[in-house]
Amino acid sequence: MLCSVVGINWGDEGKGRMVDLLASKCDIVCRYQGGNNAGHTVINERGKFILNLLPSGILRPEIVNVMGNGMVIDICHLVGEAQKLREGGIKITPENLKISDRAIICMPYHVRLDCLEEERLADRKYGSTRRGISPVYGDKYMKKGLRMGDLFESDEVLREKVADLLEYKNLVIEGVYGAEPNTVDEMMAWLRKYGDELKPYICDVTVYLTQAIKAGKNVMFEAQLGALRDIDFGIYPFTSSSNVISAYAPIGAGVPGQKIDYTLGIMKAYSTCVGEGPFTCEMFGDEAEQLRRAGSEYGAATGRPRRVGPFDVVASRYGTLVQGADALALTKLDTISYMKKIPVCVAYELDGKRVDDFPTGERLNRAKPIIEYMDGWGCDISACRHFEELPRAAREYVEFIEKAVGCRIQYVSVGAERDAYIER
Repeated sequence: MLCSVVGINWGDEGKGRMVDLLASKCDIVCRYQGGNNAGHTVINERGKFILNLLPSGILRPEIVNVMGNGMVIDICHLVGEAQKLREGGIKITPENLKISDRAIICMPYHVRLDCLEEERLADRKYGSTRRGISPVYGDKYMKKGLRMGDLFESDEVLREKVADLLEYKNLVIEGVYGAEPNTVDEMMAWLRKYGDELKPYICDVTVYLTQAIKAGKNVMFEAQLGALRDIDFGIYPFTSSSNVISAYAPIGAGVPGQKIDYTLGIMKAYSTCVGEGPFTCEMFGDEAEQLRRAGSEYGAATGRPRRVGPFDVVASRYGTLVQGADALALTKLDTISYMKKIPVCVAYELDGKRVDDFPTGERLNRAKPIIEYMDGWGCDISACRHFEELPRAAREYVEFIEKAVGCRIQYVSVGAERDAYIER
């Protein structure tokens, strides 16, 4: 079986926690896009782990983890992330981690360019994580990238490739931004220092995955971010630089001829957003800060405070549609237990009219939330393991969202721990 676990909203929905939970039913977990510009937080019996690049299945020793060709990999960050996990007792070997030789390397000059551009934009910035993601994806499609497989080239061949790329990149670094150029020696030393350590993990994952699927292995595709950050279907230009939607999973993982059997969409019981761009249901002031504190809403990759708001039916219905979700997981229901009345954004007002479909472009900037309130339950629900154990008001809240979004809610998370969930 081939399944995907994807975000329905702006990202930070709790995908890592659900992948870790569901990985027990899988043989292989694949990351198929993105880089170290987002984080998946998983809490298990060994502690709390924040994963930026590695698939969330890495925390289970029996799972093989694949980093697909659709990813962009900062090899320095990956080496450091792997080392932190090993220090926490996590096994990482070529047997349980395989990196696509077609994945693009995110170079130090990509990070520099990302930072330089955000600084140039000033108050017009897109809210980049400043980790080089947009520049490296740009180079991928400009055919000016280095791939993980290039690390096996001789020093002479690799040096020639780097020199050609730097000639082009330094024109921008010096001519556009007036910054100091990078040197070939610097880049070669960086590639060899971190790349050589990763060579044992690099392989043709298309061959590996094809054989595994033929052998009947269960494969899970893990997304980064959410539908509203997709480069094509998100809130462009305030998006990521890759396709995060489920339909891209087989392509980004390395098996483009395969089809997804089941897609699980993840969404929170309220809304959160890191970065810039339209966020129609956003809360402000003390109300927002109380929710932010209750949910510990700070970016796993950046530490930035997340923007928060009530559950957004319009955005979630759209995200469910473009992800092609077969079922949903509702996370952090326990977080809003403190609320006496729970706000829900049920529709938008646009130019004086009610709209139920998610607007695009400038229309989204003009949209205003239409809020309705539901009764809160005012008690701790973290020990509930069956839907019937939830207070009536909590069950009604879940059922309301399920009906409004138009997709079955299969899982309800009531805590951060691995077993703190309800399967309906």
